[in-house]
Amino acid sequence: MSQVLDTPPPTAPPTDDDLAALAARHGLAVSGARPSLPEYVRQLWARRHFITAFSTAKLTAQYSQAKLGQVWQVMTPLLNAAVYYFIFGVLLGTKRNVPDYVPFLVTGVFIWTFTQSSIMAGTRAISGNLGLVRALHFPRAALPISFALQQLQQLLFSMAALVVILLCFGVPLAASWLLAIPALVLQSTFNAGVSMIMARMGAKTPDIAQLMPFVLRTWMYVSGVMWSIDKLAKGHHDWPSWVVPVLQANPAAVYIDLMRYSLIDSFHAGQLPHHVWALAVGWALVAGVGGFIYFWKAEETYGRG
Repeated sequence: MSQVLDTPPPTAPPTDDDLAALAARHGLAVSGARPSLPEYVRQLWARRHFITAFSTAKLTAQYSQAKLGQVWQVMTPLLNAAVYYFIFGVLLGTKRNVPDYVPFLVTGVFIWTFTQSSIMAGTRAISGNLGLVRALHFPRAALPISFALQQLQQLLFSMAALVVILLCFGVPLAASWLLAIPALVLQSTFNAGVSMIMARMGAKTPDIAQLMPFVLRTWMYVSGVMWSIDKLAKGHHDWPSWVVPVLQANPAAVYIDLMRYSLIDSFHAGQLPHHVWALAVGWALVAGVGGFIYFWKAEETYGRG
């Protein structure tokens, strides 16, 4: 005798709406989901102590294996400036017609190094810290911001040496030195924004970190670090009319020239591009705000796959 077993009728698989309702009923949320922009800002502010402590720890550990330790924070840009002085100032003669060339060069090298190091550190902020990203839940923008803050701390150490160099080469202490403070604030905002842009790109394509030294080296050569854009323009009247304004509006050149104007009395206002402070604020806002939003939009993808 055969026995017929009753089987329940097949049921349709749950829909996305059913799953969403079930999750909402039990207070569940998607792991790693991107919060709203205001909420993201609040989360970052709540972790401000982590950001400052992380940047300080990274700065302390950077030269921990070297015998001279933190002295390399100052020695590295000074040695670069010495090499550039020999090649560009002596061999190529760019120091001619540039008053206070050593302060001019050292200021350019220090300020450029700040931007260069911030961008390079930002490029590896996510891809170089995947263990931390995958182990802990925190707003990922904390990483590129902390690396940019680390480079600012390093620049402030270097500024002490820069002041000594300026005084030794006869540059007088002046009230205009106070202009260096807003210039550094604007440059720091710009650097942090570009660092976040590069952090997102580097997280998706780690090979960008290998390309960036070549990009940054080219950027340095067109930013007037070792030579005066103003003096070069006056010696090349055959250039197209747009070349000099483009070179002067370059954000790296803007912040370098602002710092030179603030610290070196022989670097006068006529060597600055028109509306230089508006340019400095504009670049800081475009890079800072735009870079932050660009990074935030990919928040849930960092550390995945």
